Amino acid sequence: MASNGAANAREAAIKARSASRQLQALKSEDRVALLDAIADTLVAHTDDILAANAQDVESATGKITDSLLQRLILKPAKISQLADGIRSIGRQDEPLGRVISATQIAEDLELRKISVPIGVLLIIFEARPDALPQIVSLAIRSGNGLLLKGGKEAAHSNAILHRLISEVLDARAPSVGSGLVSLVTSRDDIDALLKLDDVIDLVIPRGGNALVSHIQRSTRIPVLGHADGICHVYVDAEADPAKALAIAVDSKADYPAACNAAETILVHASLADGLARELLEALKGAGVAVHAGPRAAERYGLERAASLRHEYSSLDVGFELVDDLAAAIDHIHAHGSSHTEVVVTENQATADTFLQLVDAACVHHNASSRFSDGFRYGLGAEVGISTGRIHARGPVGVEGLLTTKFVLRGTGQVVNKDQGVKYTHVARDPQKLA
Repeated sequence: MASNGAANAREAAIKARSASRQLQALKSEDRVALLDAIADTLVAHTDDILAANAQDVESATGKITDSLLQRLILKPAKISQLADGIRSIGRQDEPLGRVISATQIAEDLELRKISVPIGVLLIIFEARPDALPQIVSLAIRSGNGLLLKGGKEAAHSNAILHRLISEVLDARAPSVGSGLVSLVTSRDDIDALLKLDDVIDLVIPRGGNALVSHIQRSTRIPVLGHADGICHVYVDAEADPAKALAIAVDSKADYPAACNAAETILVHASLADGLARELLEALKGAGVAVHAGPRAAERYGLERAASLRHEYSSLDVGFELVDDLAAAIDHIHAHGSSHTEVVVTENQATADTFLQLVDAACVHHNASSRFSDGFRYGLGAEVGISTGRIHARGPVGVEGLLTTKFVLRGTGQVVNKDQGVKYTHVARDPQKLA
C-alpha cells in the first residue's frame, strides 16, 4: 500500500506487522520464490523503470548536488546487478529459526536461543531508488515488515519499483500481500511514523548527516545507521607503490558520492619526496582535487583543507603526511567516522596492528575502501552501513535484521522455589541438534 497522510501512519505500521507474521509462516522456499519473482519482474520491466527514472533525473538536474544526482540515476546494468543481488539473498542459508545456542537446563528441560525477525522496520533513504528493492528483499528473507520513505527526487522511480514489488506480493503470496511494504509519500508522514515507538521496532536512515541527526533527535525508536562516511587510506612506509597508487585512486574516484569512498589519504612522512608525490599526480590524473593538511600544504604548496574532518562526496580528497602508524591511527580516530579505514603495507605486523587498533566498522588491508558494501561482502545487499556498536555494525544484511528469542521445552517441570528441579546447565552444540 502507499501511505498518503499522517492519519494512515499507524494503520500502515500495523498492517506491516500483521503481514510480517504471515511472511514468517511461509516456508523458506516460498520466501526464496518471492525473491526470484521480484528479481525477474525488475529485469522484465527494465524499460519502464528507466523511463520513470528519467523523469526523476530530468526534474532533479540542476536542483541537487552532482553527488546526489549520480545516486539517483539508474542504468540497465544497475538493474541487472540489483536482480543478481536479490537472487543471491535467496541463496543464503535460511536465517529464521537458526539455533544460536542451546543449554540443557535440567533433565528433559532444554533451552534454545533462536533467530527471529526484528518486526517492523522504518527505512528512510534519500535519492537512492536502487535502495528500495534491496531493502525489500532483505526484509522478505528475514521476515520483517517495512515502511519505506524515499527522497522526493526519486518519486517516480520509487513508485514504479514499489508497484512492481506489490504486484508480486499480492500474486505470489496473497496471505502476506502488499501490506508488507508501505511506501510513505508525504513528508508529514515521517514525523508521525517517528512517534510510533509501540508499533515500529527500528529506524534505519540512509542519507547525509543532517537527515540522520534529525531522525535521532526526533524519535524514541532505536536508530541504526551512520551520519558520516569519512574514510581514510593510510599508505605506510613499506607500502607497495603500485598497490598504493591503485588503491588510493580507486577508493576516491571509483564512485566519489558513495559513503565508502576515501575522503583523506594519509602518507608516511618518509615517502614525502617519493611515493607521496606520485600519489598526488595519480589523484590529479583521475580528476581529483586535493585539499591538504597543514604538513602537506606546506610541503607541496597545496590548498589548505578547511577541515580535516570532511565528507566531500565528490572528486575532492584530503591529503596529509603522518610520522608513523601510531600517528595515522590517532588521526583516523580524531577525524574519522568509524566507517571504513584502509592500510596499504607489505609489513604484516603493521597491518595486524592497524586492523586490531583502528576503531571502525570495516578495516581493510591492501584493498580499496569501496569493498565495504553489502553486495561486495557477499550479503546480497544492504539496508545501510552501521557505525554504531550495538546490534549490528558495518554493512547490514539479513543477519543485521534479526534478533533472538528463547525457546524452552520441558516435560512438566515446575520451579517450586527451585526444589522441583535439579539444574545441570550443560551447553550443547547447536550444530548437532536435530
